[in-house]
Amino acid sequence: MKHKLRVVSRLMFCIALLAAHGAAFGQSYPDKPVKIVLAFGAGSATDMVTRVYADALRLVFKQPFVIEYKVGASARIGAEFVARAAPDGYTLFVGSNTSHSANPYLFKKLNYDPIKDFTPISNLIQFTSVLVVDPNVPVKSVQELLAFAKTNPQKVSCAYGNTSAQITCASLFRRGGVEVLQVPYKTNQLAIADILSGNVTMNFVDLATASPLIKAGKLRALAVAKATRSSYIPDVPTVAETPGMAGFDNPSWIGLFGPAGMPRPIVELLSGAIQKIAANRENKERFAQFSAELRASSPEEFGKFVAWQLDNWGHRIKELGIEPE
Repeated sequence: MKHKLRVVSRLMFCIALLAAHGAAFGQSYPDKPVKIVLAFGAGSATDMVTRVYADALRLVFKQPFVIEYKVGASARIGAEFVARAAPDGYTLFVGSNTSHSANPYLFKKLNYDPIKDFTPISNLIQFTSVLVVDPNVPVKSVQELLAFAKTNPQKVSCAYGNTSAQITCASLFRRGGVEVLQVPYKTNQLAIADILSGNVTMNFVDLATASPLIKAGKLRALAVAKATRSSYIPDVPTVAETPGMAGFDNPSWIGLFGPAGMPRPIVELLSGAIQKIAANRENKERFAQFSAELRASSPEEFGKFVAWQLDNWGHRIKELGIEPE
């Protein structure tokens, strides 16, 4: 009996020691600048949101959180880089439905696993995408766009700079019974530039990026790609309001990840900081400028969300008949 008590006592001591060590490890983090890898271009909505979080994290931890751009290949370059990085908390990744939901079904060879190679830290933001067209195109609604595409099959093209826009565009025209040319770009900013120059017809763009161009009359907004109208542009209908498009809902999200195997104390520190930043009234006002909905969460909640989104996007892509490249 005494032997068993000694074993239990030693075990409890070891657990307490490990807990104390973990707490101390977490409290000493970070003691140098932290790199946040971003797979989307400067000036994108994801970039703007990440800048706000990076600045807020700097104030919380008294260390720089530096954004490093690794743009291209539908976010694969940035994701692969972080998947191979040391899991010490000094290399983080702002992933999205592009990198973690769609890519596994769009590419035959993917040099990272969206679940096994990453540590989920916190969801960040949900974006609303808006369908925009060149104002010179003679359409003012989704219904008119579909009708125009049917009678002018060579005159309608969909530009996209990420897989979210690609899948949303494919979903729209598949349900509308129309085939259009889809044109890939390195970033959505480049896709928008070609719409503005009249080289392509349309794109699904995050509202933060599109709003100034819509207000200036350089782009025409036809509909938002979510189940309900956006409070930021309430006069613009949803795609789902178009006859035959009921239930159309393709929101986009971004979240914070680290490489697989990050120490739990660091993950909890970062997740807790993100949730406090999102709850701050001043920060909420800053995020509202990007027409973004806050989605800060625990690591467990975010992990479940990522797994669900992976399955959800997989079903959508397979239903569209899109073959991996």
